[in-house]
Amino acid sequence: MTLNAVARGGEKERPWLVFLHGFSGDNREWQAVGESLSQFPRLYLDLPGHHGSADVPVTGFDDVSREIQETLASYNVAACWLIGYSLGGRVAMYAASQGALPGLKGIIVEGGHPGLQDEEARKMRLASDVQWDKRFRTEPLTRVFDAWYRQPVFASLNESQRQALVGLRASNNGSRLADMLMATSLAVQPDLRAALSQRDYAFWYLCGERDAKFRAIAQALAAPYHLIPHAGHNAHRENPAAVAHCLAQILND
Repeated sequence: MTLNAVARGGEKERPWLVFLHGFSGDNREWQAVGESLSQFPRLYLDLPGHHGSADVPVTGFDDVSREIQETLASYNVAACWLIGYSLGGRVAMYAASQGALPGLKGIIVEGGHPGLQDEEARKMRLASDVQWDKRFRTEPLTRVFDAWYRQPVFASLNESQRQALVGLRASNNGSRLADMLMATSLAVQPDLRAALSQRDYAFWYLCGERDAKFRAIAQALAAPYHLIPHAGHNAHRENPAAVAHCLAQILND
């Protein structure tokens, strides 16, 4: 099975840019940024459990990596960059660190967590995700996402931005999202720092200047990073022009 995707053409000698959205997003999430990089062929994926890939079942990160690999093969992608936000960034780091993608040039991660480093943190995250899992399966999605976007990591959102995101995300299938949430929980993701430090591909990290949690992660990673001005956790949505400029700098260097 392959993932639903939207493909855009570019110059044949350029590597593909493969965009991975965050939790509850879809292939549209990166398009405002990606379409400014029209010299590159671009592939916007729907991750399992989301939008056009809602019925693609996965039980863990290995399944997600395999689905991406098979999807890239179906588009004859020989060389690529993975560009992922939040969940998509975690998926990109995992797939890259496992050597799952032949022809990988590099990864660009926006606000993605490289992995928890102690057992107590994993237990706390699992308990939290189990509660979200139940809510996604049993409550109206507008109510769940209103609560989701009131978590501390989204503190930079104002009320109109929050409600816009609630409206966008409410068309998802709650049970399918819950399946993906648990399959890719930070509680079950390995700590990828060691693997990333031994990489043979490029690795860049982006985060919003107002995203205190991921700004600290960026500073501790063994990778160059860019701070996106006037933005919080969802930097490519809050300041797409700055993120597009940043990507162009990295990719055309």
